[in-house]
Amino acid sequence: MQTASKEKTFNNFINNEWVESESRETIKSISPANKAEVVGYVQNSTKEDLEKAVQAAHQAKKSWRKLGQAARGQLLYKVANIIEENLEDIAETMTREMGKTLPEAKGETARGVAILRYYAGEGMRKDGDVIPSSDKDALMFTKRAPLGVVGVITPWNFPVAIPIWKIAPALVYGNTVVLKPATEGAVTAAKVVSCFAKAGFPEGVLNFVTGSGSVIGQALIDHPLLNGITFTGSESVGEGVAKSAANRGIKFQLEMGGKNPVIVTKDADLDKAVEAVISGGFRSTGQKCTASSRVIVETEIYDAFKEKLIQETKKITVGDGLKEGIWMGPCASESQLNTVKKYIEIGKEEGASLIYGGEQLAGEEFDKGFYVSPTIFEDVQPEMAIAQEEIFGPVIGLIKAENLDQAIEIANSTKYGLSASIFTSRIDSLLEFIDEMDAGLVRINAESAGVELQAPFGGMKASSTGAREQGEAAKEFYTAIKTVFIKG
Repeated sequence: MQTASKEKTFNNFINNEWVESESRETIKSISPANKAEVVGYVQNSTKEDLEKAVQAAHQAKKSWRKLGQAARGQLLYKVANIIEENLEDIAETMTREMGKTLPEAKGETARGVAILRYYAGEGMRKDGDVIPSSDKDALMFTKRAPLGVVGVITPWNFPVAIPIWKIAPALVYGNTVVLKPATEGAVTAAKVVSCFAKAGFPEGVLNFVTGSGSVIGQALIDHPLLNGITFTGSESVGEGVAKSAANRGIKFQLEMGGKNPVIVTKDADLDKAVEAVISGGFRSTGQKCTASSRVIVETEIYDAFKEKLIQETKKITVGDGLKEGIWMGPCASESQLNTVKKYIEIGKEEGASLIYGGEQLAGEEFDKGFYVSPTIFEDVQPEMAIAQEEIFGPVIGLIKAENLDQAIEIANSTKYGLSASIFTSRIDSLLEFIDEMDAGLVRINAESAGVELQAPFGGMKASSTGAREQGEAAKEFYTAIKTVFIKG
């Protein structure tokens, strides 16, 4: 890895060179498990740095498109192999930088490898269809054309998987890329980009610039040479992305979070439901856009479910994700910890009953980082802020429902519609849930969090805008259909 004067400094990657920012300034990335530990430094880039990256991508897009889909796929295979060779280091960096446990970080990095291999295979798959023409002497078919330069803006909670599931399809379908990761996950992202660099991509095909969202992110969003932008992050920033892209008539793809419900019916297997709610709500410290945050339970089995949920939650071990036996790590940053604490106080003020956790953890180890206990509220009403707004932390709200119809009505009563799950043993109940739930991902007898890489991913309502991510659906965003008519 190319470094600057500081031992742990990671440069921008522009036109196949690791370069310092014009500012000569860096941003410190600290460990949320131990705020005294510096994981590394990344560049505090300027608009001039971003301009160089976009220009490099713009200059490279024609030759990259002409290389051909099969050759592009072969390069992705190389990246997959290199990341696999460096899996331990990348995963450990992820745990140190954003706090998720090492087993989770290894799983995410392995998923990145699998995503790369999936899209590498796209290099040998069709990119169009033959269509019958009304003229018997003509040939008509479609082919896919890349957009050109694609901007990729990614969050900190999945610093390997999300950049890869955006970059891999963008590249194999013939686009060039400028990646701007969240600064809280930028050291991990730099190590991923280094694997792309080692694979031998042509100059300018993949560019990597770090810095503040207000400077680098906004400059990328507004750049006139951009042909498409894919963004995962907050709703407020996503709205700005949509406005800028719409004004220029370029494609945009937004994933902006969720307030995901789990419905537990009276005929459900309570042990499986509890296990899934804990996993969906508390793994990754609740910092997933698909995390379970509202648990809607039929009244008849509510008390039994609540008792089991508390019993199992008590078994969760919290601490540094690098240590063995730790189930839940810290919040990813002090800012995120403060957000979680704020919503816990809001829940109390609104009249919800705090029945487990809800405190910032203290003590020798905990004082070093940003730790909060897994938190459970009951007496939550559907209109409360803690039932409507995304907290992005380990906070679950229990809501009672008299029957399935009321449970689905409550589940749909937010502006979000990303994922949802139900636990039931009745086929009619699950079929009704599938039809009536306003969510892009519905899961039956499984936690709300998680999606398979070969399946389309995205939400409804305020959760997502634009074409779906992952699987074959990614082609719809990263390409345009060109219809060809040939007359002899």
